[in-house]
Amino acid sequence: MNWIMMILVFCGGLAVAIQSAINGNLGQKIGVFEGAFVSFLVGTVTLFLIMLFFGRGNIVDAFQVPKWQLLGGVLGSFFVSSMVLAVPRVGVGAALFTVIVAQLTMSSLIDHFGWLGMKQIPLDWNRLAGLGLMIVAIILYTRR
Repeated sequence: MNWIMMILVFCGGLAVAIQSAINGNLGQKIGVFEGAFVSFLVGTVTLFLIMLFFGRGNIVDAFQVPKWQLLGGVLGSFFVSSMVLAVPRVGVGAALFTVIVAQLTMSSLIDHFGWLGMKQIPLDWNRLAGLGLMIVAIILYTRR
């Protein structure tokens, strides 16, 4: 296992939790969609600068890829908007716990069926049981 990549992903997870709290506060101050827009705008400018100095690819090739591969931005804006809306109401922990379970559920389906060009990895009873337990955990975690 590549530990450097796992540490990077772990730090990315930490950043998502912090980002959710920041965006939730921003959305309460300026509006849900306005907060999501400002978050994406700042992120876009940041990535533009990183791309200028460190990019090794060819951004013009984006016009040559299948159009469905450009949906990541649409899905990202939906995710950020939903988090800006939900976090102030349910809390960072409950929102991210639910996101993680949703991500594992969809990624398990993508793996099982080999959707989006991914390698097929069967969804077995152990994985189904794990997902089921995580759904029970959401209920317990969010119960007041």
